[in-house]
Amino acid sequence: MTMHPAPARSRVRILVLEDHALFAESLELALTLEGYDVRRVPIPDHACAPGQVLASAGRWKPRIALVDLDLGSFGDGADLIEPLARSGTNVVVVTASTDRARWGECVQRGARQVISKNQPLNDILAVVRRLSQGLPVITHEEREELLELWQERRRTQQVARSRLATLTAREREILGRLMEGHPVRDIAHHDYVSEATVRTQVKSILAKLGVSSQLAAAGLARSVGWQAPGHHC
Repeated sequence: MTMHPAPARSRVRILVLEDHALFAESLELALTLEGYDVRRVPIPDHACAPGQVLASAGRWKPRIALVDLDLGSFGDGADLIEPLARSGTNVVVVTASTDRARWGECVQRGARQVISKNQPLNDILAVVRRLSQGLPVITHEEREELLELWQERRRTQQVARSRLATLTAREREILGRLMEGHPVRDIAHHDYVSEATVRTQVKSILAKLGVSSQLAAAGLARSVGWQAPGHHC
């Protein structure tokens, strides 16, 4: 079998998508010193469609992209993974998040590996080296574990959404108030009803959601991105 030499590092284009300037500069410097062709794409300081960033990345055609998940005002870096991977870029997520179910989502979307920012910089460089040589960077066992965590998260969220869907219009309104931090007394006063009436409605909300406290109800709703009727971002 004929062995093809790995491309020279100077021909391996690496894209850095990171909104923390110091960390991005450290990555860029370390990779440049190793001989790679590195470019940072400026992250918009406002929410916008991923297409704006992807257009810049696409013109350069990187072989590897190092992507942060929490890109400040721009939004969720996970939205960039699938289109980058589809274009042939090897995506490595480098994140401060310790949520391994979220890591599993990244793998599901096409990331080759997810690395914690708490790991030594050499660990990130080692992944880049292996990718540039066409070598695997994640074991089958680790990949399956992360995917299972993500699937379990999805199942949990589906149950939560189905429970939220059973709330009446009035219960959805009250849950929205609870999420905003309003106590039962204030809700009753605002709506010209008795506290006992609101407490009965809250009790029904907790029973339908399968939780034991107002705090847990609000947390469950937030965990799936639920918003009260009439609420706008």
